[in-house]
Amino acid sequence: MQIAPITGNIGAEISGLNLKQSISSDLGGTLRDALNHYLVLVLRDQHLDVSEHQRLSEVFGKPMINPYARGSDTHPEMTYVIKEADERSGVFGGGWHTDLSFLERPPSGSVLCALEVPPHGGDTLFCSQQAAWDSLAQPLCNLLENRNAIHVGKPYGIKWAPPLEEQSMRGTTRRGDPDADRERFHPAVLAHPVTGRQGLYINPTYTLRLDGMSEVESRPILESLFGHSTQPEFCCRIRWAKGMVVIWDNFSTQHYAVNDYHGFRREMRRTAFTGYSITDFTPGQ
Repeated sequence: MQIAPITGNIGAEISGLNLKQSISSDLGGTLRDALNHYLVLVLRDQHLDVSEHQRLSEVFGKPMINPYARGSDTHPEMTYVIKEADERSGVFGGGWHTDLSFLERPPSGSVLCALEVPPHGGDTLFCSQQAAWDSLAQPLCNLLENRNAIHVGKPYGIKWAPPLEEQSMRGTTRRGDPDADRERFHPAVLAHPVTGRQGLYINPTYTLRLDGMSEVESRPILESLFGHSTQPEFCCRIRWAKGMVVIWDNFSTQHYAVNDYHGFRREMRRTAFTGYSITDFTPGQ
């Protein structure tokens, strides 16, 4: 097994493994340690079936059913993300976001397998929220420490949902859900329970405002943070190939699915897992 960093701040490609074989406890520990440090792991040419995909997810935590995405009948924890060649709409996962941060218990990470990919385009960008925190101006650090951010499920609720033709979160099964409009309070800064590194926990898709401030007061601060946290220096860009597997830490990253492959079909299969809870990442817990 070899680990090669992708950038200076985030991501590593792992080679020399066949994940179709059983995963020993030692190997599982090595994979978890790599995810803790690199936040995004890329493994090529794995071609996992559903049971192998589920087994890999269980290395990192208990698989989680996404209440807002379409799972299979036999494996509801498996989400198939499909865009057909003739679709001209948005793409599921478009826009910088952290998966389901508006839930009381968001997933701690995901495993995404590429089943069919376009000949070009359809990349996914990831950014390290730890690197973003490390370079944040001290006055903003002081403002955010020990403060909650409020998250709401804008694309899935009623109050903030855009018109259907403008929505980019395709592949959902629940829209107009009043529970998605409920405000969830999560720390704006999380500390990794293993490495101790702090990182921002905000994203433009779901973060509405900062605790103790109105939406209007929060907006210029959040817009500044959103721009800062997605700088190229903090990012890696994954170019997919059929059979590739990508695993990411959902509490320490944001990601963005690029919608630039009109005329070609793309199909991915994803699981989310709950290895850590958000309280494990909360400073002082």
